[in-house]
Amino acid sequence: MYDKLKSIIKKAIPSKLFFRLEGPLRRGLYLFYKGDNFQCNVCHKNLRAFVSSDHQHKVCPYCGSIERNRRLWDLLNQGYLESDPKILHFSPSRSLYRKFKKLHGSNYLSSDMSSDFISDTSMDITALDSKASEFDIIICYHILEHVLDDRKAMDELYRVLDENGTCFIQTPFKEGKIYEDRAIISEADRLAHFGQEDHVRIYSISGLQERLEKSGFQVQVASFNENSENEYGFSSKESIMICKKKSKSRNSIEEYF
Repeated sequence: MYDKLKSIIKKAIPSKLFFRLEGPLRRGLYLFYKGDNFQCNVCHKNLRAFVSSDHQHKVCPYCGSIERNRRLWDLLNQGYLESDPKILHFSPSRSLYRKFKKLHGSNYLSSDMSSDFISDTSMDITALDSKASEFDIIICYHILEHVLDDRKAMDELYRVLDENGTCFIQTPFKEGKIYEDRAIISEADRLAHFGQEDHVRIYSISGLQERLEKSGFQVQVASFNENSENEYGFSSKESIMICKKKSKSRNSIEEYF
């Protein structure tokens, strides 16, 4: 029901107007979910429940965050944001975009190649319009599975990351090896093989880690296991690649764990 209502509203009004009206609409929705059972760590609202979406997400009714947004925000607040870093964020959720813009202003740059997300610019991830070592933090969530030349994208992420910076990467994962086939090009076939019409592969954790390491990254795989009814609505199982340049110490990663 949530997804259908959201789809109807988005089709009825232009995207820019929807972005402006989303806040008031969500504040109204929040009144039906206000309570003391859960809390969104992005907007700090207390909830009786998260909204269940058709895609099996637990959505915060107030800010719109989903599980991976809340986990990322929790991880970043373990010391990564203290020095007001320069951040590059690909296709950000609106909940995190607004949070980052409020806290980091001009130090936060978002990029999106579609019209589905709020963004400051539109950069090709395989040919970034940024100087070397420009960013302290890069967030590349659910992007690489859309990119045909993912190795070139990884090389670019490495190039623009500061020597002391951290790149956070996540994709859908499967067991075994990476599954990809350049001959699979129709939306219907990509849906059947990769799980979504615009995906071009499914990574395995070890396969993605290996490709990132070939681009020069030192990779820590952060894996989380939670009770399915945990307070903050985190995913019960989730893995994140925390990447640094090999020439620098990874103490900040190891200290977190």
